[in-house]
Amino acid sequence: MDVHRFPIRVYFEDTDAGGVAYHATYLRWAERARTESLRDIGLPHQLMMERHACLLVVRRIEVAYLRPARLDDALVIETRVIKAGAASVEVGQDAVAADGGMLARLKVGLVCVSQETLRPMALPEPWRSAMRPGA
Repeated sequence: MDVHRFPIRVYFEDTDAGGVAYHATYLRWAERARTESLRDIGLPHQLMMERHACLLVVRRIEVAYLRPARLDDALVIETRVIKAGAASVEVGQDAVAADGGMLARLKVGLVCVSQETLRPMALPEPWRSAMRPGA
């Protein structure tokens, strides 16, 4: 999967009392960007659930906050696959300001699980092939 870019605007609801994007807001933005990256390649979560009774869940997440996003700022969440295993995917996501400055860097560990048991299972095709780094 190539780098996917998802535009975001910082709204009042995303900020704290000082007009700075609240730290947990970056997690919501990253989730939306990951969802849209799959949708944009024609492999949405819903299709994985319907056809294979599985879904991707966050197993771990690391965030480095580098500079604040503020009310009404325009930014982009860039999403790329770092590595993929049989049942797991590691995704890198950057929150980038309109001026090109890095706001936050996220490393997200995802695992494919059965909808019924929530136990890990192999990532089904064509998601597995699509999520290889650089695919």
